[in-house]
Amino acid sequence: MALVFVPLETEPGETRVAVAPETVKALVKAGLSVSVATNAGLEAGYTDAEYEEAGASLGDKLAEADLVLSIRPLTSEQSGKLKAGAFTVSSLQPTVHVDEIKGLADAKANAFSLELVPRITRAQKMDILSSQATAAGYQAVLLAAAALPNFFPLFMTAAGTIKPAKVFILGAGVAGLQAIATARRLGAVVEANDVRPAVKEQVESLGAKFVDTGTPPQAESTGGYATETTHEYLMKQQEILTKHVSEANVVITTALIPGRKAPVILDAKMVAAMRPGSVIVDLAVAAGGNVEGSVCGETVDVGGVKIIGEPNLPALVAADSSRMWSRNVWEFVKPMIGEGGKLEPDWEDEIIAATIVAKGGEVVNAAAKEAQGAS
Repeated sequence: MALVFVPLETEPGETRVAVAPETVKALVKAGLSVSVATNAGLEAGYTDAEYEEAGASLGDKLAEADLVLSIRPLTSEQSGKLKAGAFTVSSLQPTVHVDEIKGLADAKANAFSLELVPRITRAQKMDILSSQATAAGYQAVLLAAAALPNFFPLFMTAAGTIKPAKVFILGAGVAGLQAIATARRLGAVVEANDVRPAVKEQVESLGAKFVDTGTPPQAESTGGYATETTHEYLMKQQEILTKHVSEANVVITTALIPGRKAPVILDAKMVAAMRPGSVIVDLAVAAGGNVEGSVCGETVDVGGVKIIGEPNLPALVAADSSRMWSRNVWEFVKPMIGEGGKLEPDWEDEIIAATIVAKGGEVVNAAAKEAQGAS
């Protein structure tokens, strides 16, 4: 019977937990033993008593664990405590957490990175990027609404009519679409733009107006992500977008390119064109930012325009973000569980092959190997 361990997340501001009590039940029912670090789920609203009731024991079992499930990668110090051959499942971001991945390889761990799950039908339930983007898009709108000195909805009162806020969303992936839906529910007039023409129908189905800036070559990868585009296209795009940005009360930017620095979409001139009191939320701030002047972890004031640079929006709604992550993890781990609760991954499976970063003492992911060589 394999032992699963859920550690306490140690990165500042990380309030999520990789496994919710409901998933503990599923793991135990599948024949696994589960141990959860004391208070691991407390900031997400899950008590130790709930974990015990679900069938987990409490305590630090890192050194004994066969499978470690976490949000962030284990630190090098934590990896040093792993037994050889242990499995870890987290978000490794191979080009970012170079030292942590080296630590996992040195420990001879088999380390999987969930954000590398391929976008195929069979893997949809494992997709942490989509589940956490849903939380980010939702929370971005709430932050903007709280910071804006205007109401979001139309109000018709004895004191006169208050016009609804105008919200402009750049990027209509999962986060952008959720932001559209949330802003519309709050009563705002919403516009959105994306380089992928296929999302126009989705944007309009949510009640927003699609702002068309033309389609650059190779706007979308085979996995459904936006791709990096040309400088010429970006200049044309900014020219068209400036008018809409200047009229908006709120702008939310969501453009991310996996494995690369986020493109700058709002330059200083576009920010300066917005009215004082306007709000920008830069969802890509942790990857370099879509907005010139945004600062990771801070809200800055540029000419009366607030630019919110919160790098971990899902952590602000940790209970449900954790619940979704936990379900993603369960769907990923479930096919690995063999008879008697043994862990038996199919190394030929395309999902396993796409997500394995370190195996048997070696870094095997191509991007991770390149980053290791550059460090």
